[in-house]
Amino acid sequence: MEQWEVRPLGPTEAKENTSSQIDCGNLECYMVLTPAEKRVIGSICFLAGPITLLENALVLGVIATTASLRRRPSYLFIASLALADVFASCFFTTSFLFFHLFCGRDGPTAYLFKLGGVTMAFTSSVGSLLLTALDRYLCIQQASSYKVLLTRRRAVLSLLILWSTTIFISFLPLMGWRCHTVLTPPCSLLFPYINQVYLACWSSFALVLLALILCAYALILWKAHRHESSMTSLQGAAGTGQARMRMDIRLARTFGLILLILVSCWLPALSFMLADVSVVLTRNQQRAFAFCSTLCLVNSAVNPLLYALRCRELRAALLQLLQRLCEIGRCRKSTEALTPGLPSTEDNNCTGITEDDMPRNRTTHFNSISEMVNNQQPNIRQ
Repeated sequence: MEQWEVRPLGPTEAKENTSSQIDCGNLECYMVLTPAEKRVIGSICFLAGPITLLENALVLGVIATTASLRRRPSYLFIASLALADVFASCFFTTSFLFFHLFCGRDGPTAYLFKLGGVTMAFTSSVGSLLLTALDRYLCIQQASSYKVLLTRRRAVLSLLILWSTTIFISFLPLMGWRCHTVLTPPCSLLFPYINQVYLACWSSFALVLLALILCAYALILWKAHRHESSMTSLQGAAGTGQARMRMDIRLARTFGLILLILVSCWLPALSFMLADVSVVLTRNQQRAFAFCSTLCLVNSAVNPLLYALRCRELRAALLQLLQRLCEIGRCRKSTEALTPGLPSTEDNNCTGITEDDMPRNRTTHFNSISEMVNNQQPNIRQ
């Protein structure tokens, strides 16, 4: 077990090793980043934060303004994921930069409130990923009765349960489950005022969610592989089996990318949190955790690309929304050109464009998962 100790080295390293034992009253022992590391992490946050906010706000706007998407449970789960990632981009970026880069020192209540917002955002994000995975599993496993099993009301109820649970868990330290000292056990070396038992419970909860996501996608792949094997045996070597790539192979590639990004972004940070409970972390390990925690923000930036913008229906709705905005802009310009002396306050003829007036694209499905599944639904009965 590594211990915080002072070795007879140079004055700089001796100061670095002993700083964990001094000035913990004003949280100095948690501000471990060097100036070079602050610049790197600051660049990551300033780049990933606004991108995450814009991407997920765009997804939320498209779903909110498209009635056909709002009625479907799959897009409700995607909207919940986008909302959680919007919160993550706001809460994590501001609190992380304020604490580590600008050395802001909040009191226990203010700090735990900010940390609770970050925890709520990331927990809801992983929970929404789990609901999305379960939705896709039901789409394959219960293809004939999918619309009966997963109604819009049940989807909304599951989201209410998810967000209520995550809010309650995230703000438990603010409600009293905290470490009243700063560094002495059982306090965490990664988060001020956080009890190690609470940190262990939350980390375990997040790992359980990740494990359930992995199991759901594994079951989807197993079902798809079994279906494709039966289809191949019935059709023989000729026919559609050679004309296109097998559905299970395409699903394996898609899910492999999703799970690789998910595990790569979350497992390092969760590993440090669990290690903080069992061993005494060094300052180098604290620095490594600061870098690993930014990967969770990167995951929130990638989620819209993996789960939302890969869907053809959502892309079509986005194009229709942009087209409506362009039409409104053209109408306003033409109105101002015809009546230059009057304010353009009446835009009824321009804003009356509805979704039914727009040119309709052909009926589309998920480009990522459900599109590959729905084409096979008439053949799936088990």
